[in-house]
Amino acid sequence: MSNNAKRAVKIFDTTLRDGEQSPGCSMNIQEKLEVARRLEKLGVDVMEAGFPASSPGDLESVKTIAGIVKDCTVAGLCRSLEKDIDAGRESLAGAADPRIHIFLATSPIHMEYKLKMTPDRVLEQAVNSIKYARKFCSNIEFSAEDAFRSDPDFVCKVFGAVIAAGATTVNFPDTVGYAMPDEFGARIRYIKEHTPGIEKAYLSVHCHNDLGLAVANSLAAIENGADQAECTINGIGERAGNASLEEIVMALRVRRDYLNADTRIDATQIYAASRLVTQVTGVKVQPNKAIVGENAFAHEAGIHQHGVMVNRETYEIMTPESIGIPKNRMVLGKHSGRHAFEDRLKDLGYTVSAETLETVFAEFKTLADKKKVVSDRDIEALVMGASAAVPETYKLDHWAVNTGSSLGATGIIKLQHKDGVSRKEVAVGDGPVDAIFTAINEILGKKPELELYEIGAVTGGSTSQGETMVKIALNGRHWNGRGVSTDVLESSIKAYLSAINAMEWDLAAGAAKSPLREPLNESGV
Repeated sequence: MSNNAKRAVKIFDTTLRDGEQSPGCSMNIQEKLEVARRLEKLGVDVMEAGFPASSPGDLESVKTIAGIVKDCTVAGLCRSLEKDIDAGRESLAGAADPRIHIFLATSPIHMEYKLKMTPDRVLEQAVNSIKYARKFCSNIEFSAEDAFRSDPDFVCKVFGAVIAAGATTVNFPDTVGYAMPDEFGARIRYIKEHTPGIEKAYLSVHCHNDLGLAVANSLAAIENGADQAECTINGIGERAGNASLEEIVMALRVRRDYLNADTRIDATQIYAASRLVTQVTGVKVQPNKAIVGENAFAHEAGIHQHGVMVNRETYEIMTPESIGIPKNRMVLGKHSGRHAFEDRLKDLGYTVSAETLETVFAEFKTLADKKKVVSDRDIEALVMGASAAVPETYKLDHWAVNTGSSLGATGIIKLQHKDGVSRKEVAVGDGPVDAIFTAINEILGKKPELELYEIGAVTGGSTSQGETMVKIALNGRHWNGRGVSTDVLESSIKAYLSAINAMEWDLAAGAAKSPLREPLNESGV
């Protein structure tokens, strides 16, 4: 058992920065705002909103989030360069509690081959960047990229120097997921014992999951004195991902007897946060994913089922309710009123605008006419689709498909442009979906590449809503789309139009990530 007194561990969430960097996980600014609001409600201590210097679009999204989020620290990632810190300062100007997060590599392989800098030069640049950032911000975090593969004494030297220069948090990342839990914990203990002035700063860890040990390493670090854990919802991130927020939080919560530590996270918001990130990125978690996977609280073996029926604690070390997995308390159907529906939204953890409520309630009524009972998952699907939507450049008017084993497939679709002009096209394809998507492309005058097409059922049964996720690409940019309907073809059309509208809105508003002003000479932490 750890000898540490029970203490609070800070949760630094980097879903919007490191998480979004993972392939296929890009989000538009409205989706980022929706995730940011959910993270704030979840109770994260620090929210890393992006990498402001990486593009004008990222700078703008960080600025927008910083101006809205008030109940937690908002951080922007910067290289140890004045121009990056200037971009960070600009993007965080409206934050209630801004943090400039500066990183610089300290491992021999990174210093020699990537930075082409000597250790002395790295130390000097690290200190200078902290001093420069302190002119604008009192909350400064410094990360020694690839710290675990660095010389421990050099890391202690760098940490001591940046703390003396004004850093308030120092971060020890296992950037490539190389460490084993025992040695990572020992390394954190060494840093705590040998860094000059460490008592003046928080010690953070940022673990990647290349060997599947990110959470285990983070917990080992906490057991050995780390004050902050950096993580993402669903563990998304570069390569194999980051440490999973929900796993760290619930491990600390369930095993407080062993780790003697806890967080301020509202665990009942975990499930809703996980589902939202899944919806906006289009990246699903595997069924057996700890805490939030579909099977996390499922019991199929007879002996397990019997045990749970007698006493849930026989096979459940936490309850579904503890992470916010909803349970039906009343049946919602076509006769349900607005108040009951709004109460259910609140029970599910959603706070929506009056306009969104009107839209979702109308869609609920339409769905209730098709289904006898509308489940919580159905409602969740409706509100997700409405709340994270971008403005509709193209709106579906009507569609039809003619298909059969000997007929091929012909799709007919009519779309209305936001300027009021409608256009109808007919196209043939290898199947009904291909025919409809081809017809849409004819109306657009563009042919984005369909990178992903995935369809599933929101709930069980023949009246279940079909949930379709698509990813499209054009000129090196990528967009996600999602659609829900009791008709799988209609859900496919809605998903494709959702992605198309995201693309059109990005291109028109200039909010998409544009090419960097110059190539970055460092990767993220």
